[in-house]
Amino acid sequence: MATKAAKMKATDSVYGALATCWVTLDGNRYNMMNLYKFESKTGITLAEVPILGEVQKGHKPAGTKNTWTGTAHYNQSAFRAWLKNYKETGILTPFTIQVTNEDKGTTVGRQTITHTGCLIDTLVLAKYEAGENVLDEDISGTFEDWDMPEKFKELPGSR
Repeated sequence: MATKAAKMKATDSVYGALATCWVTLDGNRYNMMNLYKFESKTGITLAEVPILGEVQKGHKPAGTKNTWTGTAHYNQSAFRAWLKNYKETGILTPFTIQVTNEDKGTTVGRQTITHTGCLIDTLVLAKYEAGENVLDEDISGTFEDWDMPEKFKELPGSR
């Protein structure tokens, strides 16, 4: 007798607008409610390995590279002040980004990812645009490490 395959309930998809994002920068903790889009990625760096007697090369994990991108409403100056301090002192202090996804309408609970050693590689200094659009800005950077102090519960039937 065939067993019916488990299926995810649509209500267990996480609604992204319910996330929270906190940045700790130079000892100050900011609620980044204006950062309305954020994504962090870690990529595995693969080294090519030549193998004698083979026409194809093998691959070996050789580290990771961590990057993040975001889009924010253009209405805060904390990062620009941080970069101004670097311009004037030559000291660029890394910061922390903490992102929590929690949609209480799901059964999966919440997940928190903490990114440490964060730096910005691109930031708008000033901008304007005539018309009816609100101003936003794209921000991107790198981070040295990450942790997951809270993770989603497994969906029923996933094992």
